[in-house]
Amino acid sequence: MRVAFFEDQTASQFHPLTLCRPVFELVCGQFSLRERVLRTLDVHQWGVFLRPYLAETYREEHPEALVNATDWLTDEATIFINGRWLPDTEALLHIEPNDVGVIDGTLAYLTVDPAETPLLTAWDETLEPLHQLARSRHRVEAGGKLVSRPWDLVEHNSRQLVWDFITSGYPPVTDDPGEHVALLGPLDYIYIDSTAKLDPFVVLDARKGPISIDPGVVIQSFTRIEGPCHVGHGSQLFRANVRGGTTVGPQSRVGGEVEASILHGFVNKYHDGFLGHSYVCPWVNLGAQTSNSDLKNDYSAVKVPLAGELIDSGMTKVGCFIADHSKTAINSLFNTGSSIGVMGMLLPGGELLPKHVPSFTTVWHGQLAPGLPLDRLLSAARAAMDRRNCALTAAGERLLWHVHQITRQERDDAVARFEQKRAGHPVLR
Repeated sequence: MRVAFFEDQTASQFHPLTLCRPVFELVCGQFSLRERVLRTLDVHQWGVFLRPYLAETYREEHPEALVNATDWLTDEATIFINGRWLPDTEALLHIEPNDVGVIDGTLAYLTVDPAETPLLTAWDETLEPLHQLARSRHRVEAGGKLVSRPWDLVEHNSRQLVWDFITSGYPPVTDDPGEHVALLGPLDYIYIDSTAKLDPFVVLDARKGPISIDPGVVIQSFTRIEGPCHVGHGSQLFRANVRGGTTVGPQSRVGGEVEASILHGFVNKYHDGFLGHSYVCPWVNLGAQTSNSDLKNDYSAVKVPLAGELIDSGMTKVGCFIADHSKTAINSLFNTGSSIGVMGMLLPGGELLPKHVPSFTTVWHGQLAPGLPLDRLLSAARAAMDRRNCALTAAGERLLWHVHQITRQERDDAVARFEQKRAGHPVLR
């Protein structure tokens, strides 16, 4: 079986999370969409169709993938899967070649025959060739969910964590997890890899959902984990209170309180502070006592500034969305529904930070301003990655330079609006 993952035109609706990655690499549950599909189906070859500026780093990170290439489609039938689809396993396993799967009229999957590939000789981001093929297929409801905004990933995370645990076939806990480690709830809802290390006085509470702990995880005393929850390989938890609906991605450092949030991986939240209903991208460092609000005092729906446009989430519980390589200093305070771009530098001044912090800007004592020179930011990124035995490659640097360019207008507009507001002039939106 062969699979091609594709982005549709809504990739920008996930900014700032998708500035440095395609939609199908966003995490919901234990896995990204790509990982979930490749674990479920017997796939011997796969490719991706994504925004051109992401192609170089994607090839570097996934050398086995065919990137933005149409010539390989001529060999055999290929299932095209929308990067926004969170499928049910049953739906994946029963895809029929003559069906087109849709959710609320949006294309979720389609099988393309080699004879039809001339229509796809040049990838069209409007997906018109796929839609043309879809009109000749039998329409079926795809099942599962289509995500459209960053908060959808957080909303569906608990459901996906349960589903991923059940379908992973984990064996129940049989070995003693360690002295004075408390296991609450059904034991077949708790998985602890044999290489994980749990100190005394750790509590794993699976009464509301399953808990999975990957290889190499270290959990320090006085940590409490409530399911559904997943802790990725090599991560460390320090005196943490991890509430249900949380994914801790690989190689992360977590302390304080975390609720219903997704830490994509390589996230540093070592110290106390609250993180709730949020999505945090790799190489973000949250300084001591950094906290966010995820509920307004009047319980009204939260609006989130995505790429500078205020979007009504329709939800009352929404935290913050923080893109790659952003840093917060001690005692940083995020307002409800905040959006922080790539390589933001946030330095608190005893008040709530601006809800919209564009990529490559700095907040200092409440003032939004253009950020540090990009060379200095890249140097800081190299240092942070070196601490995890990773390297910022030349391709990774070129990606960040490109993101710096494509976010310039958003950054300039936001700083200008901030200056107008501070000067007491009306802000034109």
